[in-house]
Amino acid sequence: MPDRPYVIDKLISAKSIAARIEALSHEIEAEFAGTQKLVVVGLLRGSFVFIADLVRELDLPVEVDFVETSSYGNSTESSREVRILKDLRGDIEGRDVLVVEDIVDTGHTLFHVLGLLNSRRPHKLRTIALLDKPSRREADICADWTGFEIPDEFVVGYGIDFAQRNRNLPYIGKVRFTGE
Repeated sequence: MPDRPYVIDKLISAKSIAARIEALSHEIEAEFAGTQKLVVVGLLRGSFVFIADLVRELDLPVEVDFVETSSYGNSTESSREVRILKDLRGDIEGRDVLVVEDIVDTGHTLFHVLGLLNSRRPHKLRTIALLDKPSRREADICADWTGFEIPDEFVVGYGIDFAQRNRNLPYIGKVRFTGE
């Protein structure tokens, strides 16, 4: 699939992303006011740029950890089978936790990860997703905070890839295949 020629059309600018993250950070600060330490859990790999920008905006004591999952491989379609490739390093029992997801598509990944983390008995568990595609939802799940709702398009940029390419784009773009 990644050998198919494609172009990327800008969907959400870097400036719009930065402004939305700043606004979301204030809501998160209000939710977690008084926390001893917020454990911010990024879902690798797509969330790494988002999590970096988000934690720099938070005026809270934070600890960062990661879970790595796989459900896409090199395809543009989710396999719906979620595998945990890397688990948390730290214990979250009794702690305040914010899960950071790049995009909620079918919802299977977030549903699976939240089930796993809830079983570890955190004090408070909330979620934020940069992007949401509600039209594709199969699992009964939604993030507590969402950056942007997008149409059913395959997107890249700002940490999100297509076959490990285009993560470095500073904006979100939709992939459009050419020559077909």
